[in-house]
Amino acid sequence: MSAKRSLFRGRFWGLSNKLIATIIAVILLVEILFYVPSLASFRASWLNDRLRVGVVAARVLDAVPDVMALPRNLTDRLLTSAGANAIVYRREGQSQLIELADPVTPDVVVTADMRQTDFMTLMVGAFDTLFAGPGRTLRIVGEGDLEESLVELLMPERPLRQDMLDYSRQIGALSLAIAAATAVALYVLVSFLFIHPVRRLTQNMLAFRQAPENGSLIIRPSARRDEIGVAERELGAMEQDIFSMLRQRRHLADLGLAVAKINHDLRNTLTSAQLLSDQVATLDDPKVQRLAPRLVTTLDRAIGFAQSVLEYGRQTTVPPMFAAVAMRGLVDDAAFDARLVGHPSIVFNNGLAPDLVLSVDVGQMGRVLLNLLKNAREALEASSAPINEPVVSVTMAQADATITISVSDNGPGLPPRARDNLFVAFEGSARSGGTGLGLAIAREITEAHGGQLLFVDQPMGTRFDIVLPLMLRAPG
Repeated sequence: MSAKRSLFRGRFWGLSNKLIATIIAVILLVEILFYVPSLASFRASWLNDRLRVGVVAARVLDAVPDVMALPRNLTDRLLTSAGANAIVYRREGQSQLIELADPVTPDVVVTADMRQTDFMTLMVGAFDTLFAGPGRTLRIVGEGDLEESLVELLMPERPLRQDMLDYSRQIGALSLAIAAATAVALYVLVSFLFIHPVRRLTQNMLAFRQAPENGSLIIRPSARRDEIGVAERELGAMEQDIFSMLRQRRHLADLGLAVAKINHDLRNTLTSAQLLSDQVATLDDPKVQRLAPRLVTTLDRAIGFAQSVLEYGRQTTVPPMFAAVAMRGLVDDAAFDARLVGHPSIVFNNGLAPDLVLSVDVGQMGRVLLNLLKNAREALEASSAPINEPVVSVTMAQADATITISVSDNGPGLPPRARDNLFVAFEGSARSGGTGLGLAIAREITEAHGGQLLFVDQPMGTRFDIVLPLMLRAPG
């Protein structure tokens, strides 16, 4: 039921219905803007038509010396043609009146002075008549055809209001017809040019999301050169990349599973060999005593390689769990785990400020620091040339939006081969037999924190910079 409801709601609020509703609303709004002056003009024309009849009656009154001598049928005909109850003609201070045989005494009289033709007056008068109550009498005042003459008509307002209502209904019906016809025409045009292509894009994205391994769902771009054509081509290229990447990832997963099984068996075999080498090392044969340490070292490297490959294969992409962390203490813990604290020959300097607090994942960032500090220690220990006062230092530098934590040593530095393949798994190791996985994982963790892990080339020693966004928090 909910799926049907959401589908109905999606269709109801689709681009097609929104487009039609918007077009009709805009056209009706424009029609309303034209309706107001049109209604005022209609009322003015209606009143002027009645006033012209009053001018004709004024001519008759002006030609007859005695109004009382006019035949009753003539005066009734003049009043009927004007739809008025009475007509007053004023000239040179004199007034002449013709009215019905049974005069009507009005309760409410509203004046419409046709000598005032400004837009605001006409508009206010139109709305006043349109929303007026029943029973009002309209007093129409206008100039006669002779100099300094005025003509006034007294008539009920109801016929004018009824004609204005009929006119409004005609305008409304015509506006709706125009809006509907325009909306349909524009809908057909826009549907062909925009809505159907956009719907094709959305349907393709939904279908491809359900089955990205299905190559037949990759969109075939059209020959359009506008923005929709660009979107189609870019979507097709992206889906092609995703399809290829998923296939490659599946192959790599299968290959990785096989390698993991081989590594597991190899590790067990190497462990057994290590136990045998330990037993051989206890023999008193001088030749065995000379070769046993080299054999043990080789087996240790092989076991370490197999172990690191297994751990890398078990790595899962877990988003960092950010928390406020005192970085100096985190560096001290990593240095202790890297066996730098209390080292007999290597000096360790923690140069981070005690109050430096960053929002990081404790476990992940601690692993990055541990890897860098361990690499620095091993580089100093493995140096073939003597080093005067070997030291590993951790320092910091703050910029406007970032903070840089540097891990450096004064050892022999990285060999060219390691520099060319830094951060590449199984290729970026500076030690013989190393896997290079540590720096690759450290870079992934740093990038997951929104930062960068950089190698800084310098004349002596090795330096890595951890550049993190500056998200400082108060201690505690």
